[in-house]
Amino acid sequence: MSKLPDGYLTDAASSALFDPAEDHIGPFYFKKVGDRWRFAFVAETRHCNTFDIIHGGVLMTFADFCLCLEATDHYVEESCVTVSFNCEFVAAGKKGDLIESKPELVRKTRTMAFVRGTVFSADRTLLSYSAVVKLSKNDRD
Repeated sequence: MSKLPDGYLTDAASSALFDPAEDHIGPFYFKKVGDRWRFAFVAETRHCNTFDIIHGGVLMTFADFCLCLEATDHYVEESCVTVSFNCEFVAAGKKGDLIESKPELVRKTRTMAFVRGTVFSADRTLLSYSAVVKLSKNDRD
């Protein structure tokens, strides 16, 4: 696997809630830059189809990972489930690419959050997405 830029962590290396499905598909990485979250993973053979192009389902799973962490401020006090997810595939990503996302929290109410963003590699947008998630308080006790 190619090395990620410094400062990125995975769920297993943080106090975040652990999601076995996302960690199995990823692992996906995150870091806080100022007051915003930034996310990344390096595309490996297992993330790709027969033509070494990143599988669309992997990009969608990565986007869902990113938007949920953004909506909940990294599951500190609340968690969420995705209610609605929309995306458009814009370009193909390839094996070896560093894939990133910087989601934007558009609006948040007591029980819902609206998030949008892009998945990109260098200066190429691969996927644009928007979603609505239902929020709930964490019950970690």
